[in-house]
Amino acid sequence: MTGLQTKLLIGGKWVDGVEGGTIRVDNPYDGALLAEVAEATAADVDLAVEAARAAFPAWSALAAHERGRLLLKLADAIEADAANLARLEAMDTGHPIRDCLSLDVPRTVLCYRYFGGMADKLEGSVIPVDAGFLNYVEREAIGVVGAIVPWNFPLMFTSWKMGPALAAGNTIVIKPSEITPLSTLRIGELMQQVGIPDGVVNIVTGYGHTAGQRIAEHPGIGKVAFTGSTNTGRTIVHASASNLKKVQLELGGKGANIVFADANIPAAVGGAAFAIFHNQGQACIAGSRLIIHEDVVDDFLDRFATLARSIRLGDPLDPETEMGPLTSRLHQQRVLSYVEVAREQGGEIVTGGRQPDGEDYAKGCFVEPTIVRARPGDRVAQEEVFGPFVTVLTFRTDEEALAIANGTEYGLGAGLWTSDLTRAHRIARRLHAGMVWINCYKRVHPASPFGGMGQSGYGREMGFEAMREYTVPKSVWVNVDAQIPPFYRR
Repeated sequence: MTGLQTKLLIGGKWVDGVEGGTIRVDNPYDGALLAEVAEATAADVDLAVEAARAAFPAWSALAAHERGRLLLKLADAIEADAANLARLEAMDTGHPIRDCLSLDVPRTVLCYRYFGGMADKLEGSVIPVDAGFLNYVEREAIGVVGAIVPWNFPLMFTSWKMGPALAAGNTIVIKPSEITPLSTLRIGELMQQVGIPDGVVNIVTGYGHTAGQRIAEHPGIGKVAFTGSTNTGRTIVHASASNLKKVQLELGGKGANIVFADANIPAAVGGAAFAIFHNQGQACIAGSRLIIHEDVVDDFLDRFATLARSIRLGDPLDPETEMGPLTSRLHQQRVLSYVEVAREQGGEIVTGGRQPDGEDYAKGCFVEPTIVRARPGDRVAQEEVFGPFVTVLTFRTDEEALAIANGTEYGLGAGLWTSDLTRAHRIARRLHAGMVWINCYKRVHPASPFGGMGQSGYGREMGFEAMREYTVPKSVWVNVDAQIPPFYRR
């Protein structure tokens, strides 16, 4: 392709990497070369941090409403560039373009608009302390933020990190995944077009073990925000100890999706399909464990398997495509390996479990929508597969459903389907998850905090919580009219 940005953005300039290396970016639909982007190494991260540190004093001192105005202009520019961004995202990730146009781009625009409006809304507080003293708390920007974004939703996740970080007055060094960097680089161009000052945003396209490692350990970075696997999150925590930087982690998930006997079954079937098959199941909040009451499991599975078999796989750029390829060949092989794991542990493959037949799919990283019946302790019911792969488990009592739902090390998202309002709130309260959806699944909004507990990480994206994550409180004491007796007497 021509006209794509492929260089690093450092200090307002598009540059090659210090070492001159490049990274091949392939189309997961047919394996064709999309671009060769500059490879950032530790030396490039050092330059990016230097640029971000130089830009920080002026950016943080800029009136909050001016920072917000620039983010609102960015949102408008993204909206105007929607068709181009959607095409980039579809080719780079395998997302169906219909999803990019209806979900990814609009959610990205909404995020920048939300934090553009939030920039001048973050307030401090006054604390009632001893008589004669005024104590107020204000929130200050951290400084330079390092952000590491995964390959499954690069456009959207870039906004989740940059929106609040910039609104709060930080500067940023962001590393998109080396697999899917193209939409992030395009956002960098749009940021320059709307007038975001040089050095405020720096984009380094590199590998995790080099550029990502340097971001995590860099002494000039005050916070690192990471979305990705739990194992990589642990590595980042260890690296961050070099300067005790603040760490925010949004990690893996094994979302429980409970269907009670009194649920609206057609609605639950449709919701469960979106929960696991949207974006080919490549989502940390995917509803990858269906926990179904024994009385309705047969009816539910008949409907669910029929729907899964009807999903239209194909070229992500085809508006009729409902599910595209997985984002890389390596990941396709990983997902398919779990089919063999399921068989070895006695699981039943209800449908799917293979790459679809036919010339149209031979070059792509496709996996059919896969449904597996298993037991709660099986590996496929405990480990994150991160694909269009759902494990079906059954229960008889509410307590059994909760035990299964809470029976993994993760705690990101969970859902439940019931017509009993009392049960809905009772179960929601007891689910070990940072987010719970009742009679829906995978709803997100910039105003609603997003994040998990346990091995799903800590900290929150979105909302007021995100603004707090990207600031630090400063307590100021003022002696108004207090008479302080001498502490030492002579």
